[in-house]
Amino acid sequence: MKLKYISILSLISAIFITQNAKANLLIDPYVGIAFGTGGQTIFTDEEDKSKSVQSYIAVVGIDIPILRFELEYDYITNDKSKINLGMANVYAKLPTAILKPYIGAGIGSTFDSDMYDIEIESTTAYQGMLGVTLDIPVLPIDLDAEARVLYAPKIYTINDITSDLLQYDLRIKARYVF
Repeated sequence: MKLKYISILSLISAIFITQNAKANLLIDPYVGIAFGTGGQTIFTDEEDKSKSVQSYIAVVGIDIPILRFELEYDYITNDKSKINLGMANVYAKLPTAILKPYIGAGIGSTFDSDMYDIEIESTTAYQGMLGVTLDIPVLPIDLDAEARVLYAPKIYTINDITSDLLQYDLRIKARYVF
């Protein structure tokens, strides 16, 4: 019986010790994956086209107490488009205990993409994010629930008519913190 209590106390102590050791680090590098779903609208002078899209995301970054810096690769797809996107993001967060709300912004570029059977040249893209991080205390994993808006001006031009891309989606991200 004493061995059972000693084992339970040892486990609880180990959890708190590892959590405190993690909290003492000022820079936490991480890698992660995410999935998003939402809508995409192409704005032109003649007509607007809207479709639903899925996003598959890979990230690598560093997390410090108030800020987070991240490099992101997005593969955005639906039946009419396949877009590759590289972004550099910065997030500002509230350093609360378990749930950490944040706001972020990013800038990047499209590459090697096509939309409505038109090859898209590289164009600058901008995004804004609003979300919350769930810090799992006993595991080196953080979960993010995030809303994102992406804007890419002049994504393609046909017959002197330019088209802008606006995408909005909800994303779930899992990050492994080293």
